[in-house]
Amino acid sequence: MSPPREMRFIDLPSFGGPEVMTIGRRPPPVPGEGQVLVRAEAIGVNRPDVAQRQGSYPAPRDASPILGLELSGEIVAIGPGVRGYRVGDKVCGLANGGAYAEYCLLPAGQILPFPKGYDAVKAAALPETFFTVWANLFQMAGLTEGETVLIHGGSSGIGTTAIQLARAFGAEVYATAGSSEKCAACERLGAKRAINYKSEDFAEVIKAETGQGVDIILDMIGAAYFERNLASLGKDGCLSIIAFLGGAVAEKVNLSPIMVKRLTVTGSTMRPRTAEEKRAIRDDLLSEVWPLLEAGTVTPVIHKVFAFEEVAAAHRLMEDGSHVGKIMLSVG
Repeated sequence: MSPPREMRFIDLPSFGGPEVMTIGRRPPPVPGEGQVLVRAEAIGVNRPDVAQRQGSYPAPRDASPILGLELSGEIVAIGPGVRGYRVGDKVCGLANGGAYAEYCLLPAGQILPFPKGYDAVKAAALPETFFTVWANLFQMAGLTEGETVLIHGGSSGIGTTAIQLARAFGAEVYATAGSSEKCAACERLGAKRAINYKSEDFAEVIKAETGQGVDIILDMIGAAYFERNLASLGKDGCLSIIAFLGGAVAEKVNLSPIMVKRLTVTGSTMRPRTAEEKRAIRDDLLSEVWPLLEAGTVTPVIHKVFAFEEVAAAHRLMEDGSHVGKIMLSVG
């Protein structure tokens, strides 16, 4: 099916609360070199979308100003230089913006086929979290079989993905979450011990559970957890920071554990990575993770699916923080 002359998209006339988003109309984009045009069937809602809507996470100059970083659907047009894909292929992918629309451009190096047995919603729930977890936990922090890892925000989309992947590759997993129900969900997914950060000090629990600390921490809190994260790492441990929900500036922090325990502190965001870096992550996911998805060893946790027109309600749920796993939009 060829793209229509006009598509719907989620417009952001101004920064603010969820109510500022409206349904707009514009011509679909045209694929350029190395791009495919996908007719969206499902779209993932992510924290960076909320931050961009609020005005604190601007899109890069070369990216679409439309919200949205992941989707699934059908290829309807192919740009020059694309090999291995055909019109009609069902794919999911990581967008450089623009996913909150009925049609979206995806770089060919950032798309993947639907895992066998997956529908559009499950497939759209994969790219953002799986790219992020693979890059930070496996490529950068180097998690391997037999190591121990602490996953903060264990009930989030990132957290539920990280717990499952770490367990699938033979790690011992600890997680933090904000309620007994969320902690139970983390343990069902494979965490040995989930820590309720509202009633327990995770650093004390990790010390009691492991004796010497964990090998790796995947952190989305930042400054508020920095000192306790250093205390929770064992010798030669690695702290991988992927977000700053608890602030980006840490003051009066004792840095001596970094030297005494030979710690590594690293971090990254996905959006500024080069096309080549994202392609390398995609290739790893296809070879190492897609077989796990198709075998049912790992699966995306989906909390709720909203209609495309209900995007404001989806953002309110994301901000409320009561969800476990992914929040999705279905495009009718």
